[in-house]
Amino acid sequence: MWVRVPGMKSHDPGTYGTKVGLEYDDLYPGEPVETESAVATLCRLAEEAGGGSVLEFGSGTGRLAIPLAERNLEVVGIEASEVMAEQMTAKPGGEIPQVVVGDFLTLDLGRSFSVVVLPLNGIFGPANRDDQLACFRNAARHLEPGGCFVIEAFVLRPEQLRGDWWVAPRYVFDDHVELQLCRYDTASHTLERNLVHLRSDGIRFLRLGDRYAWPGELDLMARAAGLRLRHRHGGWNGEEFGSSSFSHISVYEPGGG
Repeated sequence: MWVRVPGMKSHDPGTYGTKVGLEYDDLYPGEPVETESAVATLCRLAEEAGGGSVLEFGSGTGRLAIPLAERNLEVVGIEASEVMAEQMTAKPGGEIPQVVVGDFLTLDLGRSFSVVVLPLNGIFGPANRDDQLACFRNAARHLEPGGCFVIEAFVLRPEQLRGDWWVAPRYVFDDHVELQLCRYDTASHTLERNLVHLRSDGIRFLRLGDRYAWPGELDLMARAAGLRLRHRHGGWNGEEFGSSSFSHISVYEPGGG
């Protein structure tokens, strides 16, 4: 089920979901193995925290929320897009997680969780550093004393920092290829991304703007929010994080500042 919180600000953080929500699962089918690893890791972290509740910032169409709920965890999602929330609840098992339609930067549910998770580069969605910091603070507000805040994000490579356009394939299937055309602005720390989906039924274009932050910058935001880094891995399977890592899973716990 999902409920809507009244009084969302004039800037609608659900714009992206409104644009692509109806076709999101077709455009981004995900990797089953990676999803299973993410769910297993989050379940373990919840168990280590001594509880069984997960709050997902940006729960989307339920890629993580549904399998987490099927593992007998209490799952609540904050999703800015009604379209996305409706897509989740229409799926088998999608009625189990509770989804609140609102802004995860500011919405206070008035309770705490074992794990708060922000997957799939969602930390780059806020428009500026203040909003990114607000995300950390809202996560900290919802954490139980032994809980943790988990972020999944990509890492830019040195060759992607020159300021010119670069092209990278994201999905390559028999009938669906996604190409990302990206350009990083060092001065503003923004990443402009033009996504081109080539499918048997046509071509789909999407344009996104990300406020990029390096792992070290995220650590500083965490400390300002009263959190500290527990550990960082290069993937959901606990891969070592290093200079060649393309992504990171960062786990923060109360105790920074």
